[in-house]
Amino acid sequence: MHGQLDILDRIGNTSLMPLRHIVPANGARVLLKLENENPTGSMKDRMALAMIEAAEADGRLRPGGSVVEYTAGSTGVSLSLVCAVKGYPLHIVTSDAFAREKLDHMQILGARLQVLHSESGGMTEKLTREMIEAARRITVNTGAFWTDQLKNEDQIPAYHKMADEIWSQTNGQIDGFVQSVGTAGSLRGNAEGLRRHNAAIRIVAVEPSESPVLSGGRPGSHKIDGIGAGFVVPLWRDGIADHVDTVSTEEATAMALRLAREEGLFAGTSTGANVIAALRLAEQLGPAATVVTIMVDTGMKYLKTFGTRLS
Repeated sequence: MHGQLDILDRIGNTSLMPLRHIVPANGARVLLKLENENPTGSMKDRMALAMIEAAEADGRLRPGGSVVEYTAGSTGVSLSLVCAVKGYPLHIVTSDAFAREKLDHMQILGARLQVLHSESGGMTEKLTREMIEAARRITVNTGAFWTDQLKNEDQIPAYHKMADEIWSQTNGQIDGFVQSVGTAGSLRGNAEGLRRHNAAIRIVAVEPSESPVLSGGRPGSHKIDGIGAGFVVPLWRDGIADHVDTVSTEEATAMALRLAREEGLFAGTSTGANVIAALRLAEQLGPAATVVTIMVDTGMKYLKTFGTRLS
């Protein structure tokens, strides 16, 4: 650990806030974990710090070393922050399918970018696999430490800690937890952490309805940044979720705009997907229950994306 206080000490311990206006007619209260309070405005700050510090601890990442990762954006921004503070050069593989603001943010924090073209303009299995291969080649050529977020289990303890925060913030009054699946690290870590406290908590995973692979459907192109890789991701485990819910890009975007206008909470589309699934679960569980979901990041990362919806 580092001696003096720095920006990385501001990661975690985020607020938990009830939705006031966007609520189910006769359902549970829905609480949102405000991960936009992290330094880069994203939940991914937790996992980026955990992956880097685990690699430092066991010698995979040494002083003078460099780091490589493929990312839809938020993990890359978070790694850019951590590497800037710790002094590691960072090489990011990303795509023009993702929010331009995130790509700019990474470069502002000092990362080098390789931007792959998306034929469909959206997230697809082919694009994910191309990004992974490009990151693998950079690793081979440079000897960098590859965080390899889709396979890296070092992120999971960071989300066990998040689950402990949620448990204490709700005083143990939590009946359901809802989270969309990117790497599956946050869903799995939170699910494991919450079930250690109470095995009966209902866990719902969320994926894009255009690419419902966890539900047994076919992969497809969608525009919900950071989730729905197009294949069953390595960190996913059968049984980690009691149910997999699907939400379309259109529904998720519309809910993100509603959250901004009706709750003053400006978040990205994956948060919109989370809230839709949380409202569905809240109606199932009834008015005595409490459902927690995640405000994954700030909508400031998607200003241009949302801007096209306003004309």
